Amino acid sequence: MAEPLALEHLLTHGRPPRHPVARSEDGMRDFGALRARVAGWRAAFAAHGGQRYALFTEDTFDFATALLGAWHAGACIYLPADARPATLDALKAHVDGFAGRAPQGLTALTPLAPALDETVPEFQPLSPGLAALVVYTSGSSGEPTAIPKRLSQLSSEVATLGALFDAEVGDVPVLATVSHQHIYGLLFRVLWPLTSGRPFDAHALPYPEDILAALQAGPGLLVSSPAHLKRLPATLDWASVRGNLRGLFSSGGPLTPEALQACRDLLGRAPVEVYGSSETGGVAWRRRDTDDSASWRTMPGVEVRADEDALHVRSPHLPADDWFTTEDRARAVPGGFELLGRRDRLLKLEEKRVSLSAMERALVAGGLLREARVLPLTEGHRVILAVVGVPDAEGWRLQEAGGRRSLSQALREKLAPHFESSALPRRFRYLEAMPVNSQGKSTEAALTALFDPKRPPFRVLERSGERALLAVEVPANSPYFDGHFPGSPILPGVVQLEWALLLGREHFALPPDFLRVETLKFQQVITPGAQLTVELTWAKESGRLGFKLTSATGSHASGRIVLGGAVG
Repeated sequence: MAEPLALEHLLTHGRPPRHPVARSEDGMRDFGALRARVAGWRAAFAAHGGQRYALFTEDTFDFATALLGAWHAGACIYLPADARPATLDALKAHVDGFAGRAPQGLTALTPLAPALDETVPEFQPLSPGLAALVVYTSGSSGEPTAIPKRLSQLSSEVATLGALFDAEVGDVPVLATVSHQHIYGLLFRVLWPLTSGRPFDAHALPYPEDILAALQAGPGLLVSSPAHLKRLPATLDWASVRGNLRGLFSSGGPLTPEALQACRDLLGRAPVEVYGSSETGGVAWRRRDTDDSASWRTMPGVEVRADEDALHVRSPHLPADDWFTTEDRARAVPGGFELLGRRDRLLKLEEKRVSLSAMERALVAGGLLREARVLPLTEGHRVILAVVGVPDAEGWRLQEAGGRRSLSQALREKLAPHFESSALPRRFRYLEAMPVNSQGKSTEAALTALFDPKRPPFRVLERSGERALLAVEVPANSPYFDGHFPGSPILPGVVQLEWALLLGREHFALPPDFLRVETLKFQQVITPGAQLTVELTWAKESGRLGFKLTSATGSHASGRIVLGGAVG
């Protein structure tokens, strides 16, 4: 094992130049390369001026060097969860520049190369009080909130991870399915490996096949999330790599019983589950090798007060020595605590208070749905409730036999004994899986977008891991027909592309970035009220989403959408 280093002294103390830091397609990047790259980034930030920068890059080595370069230039890094134009545009008012990716019209900073005769200035220890980071909540229950972090908070948490897990996992590379743009990925995939001297992979592993291939190449520990662990296919040869999986971590949300059992059966071990949040950092951990109900154990230095109303935390990972009230309910037990679910999300509807959390629990408890999210929608001058559900086998059978309305009515009937009729949900959407971002979270914005009037109603006819066949209705009142064209409305070709991509994202784990369209053909116009059959095929090896739009009159459109970037 390498000597652990404090985050503040990582570059002042240093490691041998050939010490391995990051693995990538072009070979191993060592500490000498890291040091030189950090110096280039430090120079770039200093030359540009300003104290606040947004950083987004998919290469974890580049990310780590830019982060350290900013800190050694005395700058604070803002971490956007993704590089979508709207996300980056929203940061323009808060930062002095962008590194990695920049909004349209702006140029992203790049590291400066030293002159041939230039001596790189020595690095000084980082100040624990440095305003180091601004991270954002996932937006799973509203708009993302900015959370500042001092360097001392990050340093304390990294030291805690080392004290808890270094000896157990050993000196093996870090593999990850999660993004370093979120606090969990940042800590486990970047900062802990750097301070412990453990190399990390420069790129994430978006698919189970990638995880298998990485473990076939040699030992490693895997940093993952429930969103990834619940999708491990039993058809892959996991038994061949069990001996190489030296550690497994999961965070970002509750690990379902199905995901826990899949880890035990396929990977041969239960993950170390880490409980915390963007606000609190790590709070507790557990590993359920045999005991499904094992309680959470608090991390060193962390104090908790647990009651049925809320879990309260005091920790060196927080900005002040005050008690922080979380959004979770808990019960104290010897040696730790048990979580009792989220605190009720209350909404005033028709002058009555409605618990959205209680409605979600009732929907799942009543059968037909494996997961449910209830959210408020504004329609005109009133607020109604909407449900996004993941049906179980019985729920899918009911929908296939009687249509979406049949399943929706059955769910309303199950809720009727428990809630006022005025509070019952009026809108429903059913998916194979909840949409998740790179943090493994279902954001309220993504769920609300499912009810956009521009989104077409559809029914699943057939589905598999690589193909989906959908019956899609083209509403006569779709706003896309407005002005296109007066007297003879037709559905624009760009909308047909948008629908193919939107429906593809609901049925497959697609990369985030649209790159281009191939072999695009438009054969017949689509008119209001048309009943389409949409066939979608996903080839993840090549990143191509194929689509065909047909109806009783023949073919309307076909093509392939090429996508790239890290999968959430």
